[in-house]
Amino acid sequence: MAERGAFPLPLTIEAIDRDWLTAALRTRAPGVTVRGVEVVDVLNGTCTKVRLRLDMDAAGRAAGIPETVILKAGFEPHSRDMHFMHQSEVRGYRDVFPALPLPTPACWFADYDAEGRQGVVIMEDLVARGVRFCSALVPQTYDEVAARLGVLARFHARTWNSPEFAPGGRWDWVPELMAANKAYAAAFLQPEVWGRFVASPRGAAASVRFHDPAWMAFALDRLAVLSTRRPTFLQHGDTHLGNLYVDVDGTPGFFDSLPHRGPPAGEVSYHLACALDPADRPRWEEKLVAHYLAELAGQGVEPPTLDEMMRDYGACLARAYFIFLINDSVFQAEAVNTAYVARISAAMIDHDTIGRLEGI
Repeated sequence: MAERGAFPLPLTIEAIDRDWLTAALRTRAPGVTVRGVEVVDVLNGTCTKVRLRLDMDAAGRAAGIPETVILKAGFEPHSRDMHFMHQSEVRGYRDVFPALPLPTPACWFADYDAEGRQGVVIMEDLVARGVRFCSALVPQTYDEVAARLGVLARFHARTWNSPEFAPGGRWDWVPELMAANKAYAAAFLQPEVWGRFVASPRGAAASVRFHDPAWMAFALDRLAVLSTRRPTFLQHGDTHLGNLYVDVDGTPGFFDSLPHRGPPAGEVSYHLACALDPADRPRWEEKLVAHYLAELAGQGVEPPTLDEMMRDYGACLARAYFIFLINDSVFQAEAVNTAYVARISAAMIDHDTIGRLEGI
């Protein structure tokens, strides 16, 4: 086979052939050769997941490349318009997790093609490993969430207020979560667009107190201000249940990362409000937040007080609400969006999110 590079990245599933796969896999496992490839199945969504069966040569098998892998990329009609998400996920696998370990799938290739506005990740097939995937429609137990918060706290502590976020630093490319959401929101807050989401089942699942687009704009603005006043650190960025799994040994696992930096309550409130049933959340959430803060302290970090964290928690729920209210059903099933919005809206009522934001 003549040598070729991995660029340009394929823009169609049909362009994924053995020559391109060989070039891609050699970026991390030099000398391997793919002798044949079969598309096993395709899962469409925000990104496209393609399960591939590879016929590897002896060098590929010795390198540990499994028979089946998942290739994740933008092969959807909306993909070029959402290329920033592909780039963000690529940077998680390529730049973040090799330096800051988090339990994630083994990755065999991750890169982004700015010219083609395409990102491609080749990772292990977790189904073949026998993990248990979390489901948005199956809320978590206290112990499950506590274990995951412990892993997140250890991950967060490694870049807590890191000087590497400054210009020229290793992490200077990492966007600030709340500022990024505020910029992203403008198109969705147009009355006709916002109204479509409010009129959907997920909108009906939310309190009418949160139906006003002007209030949503105010909320995102206040969260951007809050973020400038709090510690910052690198976060997974999208810890809802659909992006999580439990490994065969019980270790909480993560995939589909969108690396950002932001305030402590941002990632914690997002995860808890999505993961807990409304009947359990009021009994468990403050204890779980206290557990997270204790885990941070155990890593040598000086965490916020529990009172401050819970105040910020109530405010940051507005960001989680926004994400799933405007999450089109082409990305997540309507049942998933509705379940999350219902849980988050209930939490916003309990925590007086409107009042918390007005106090910033």
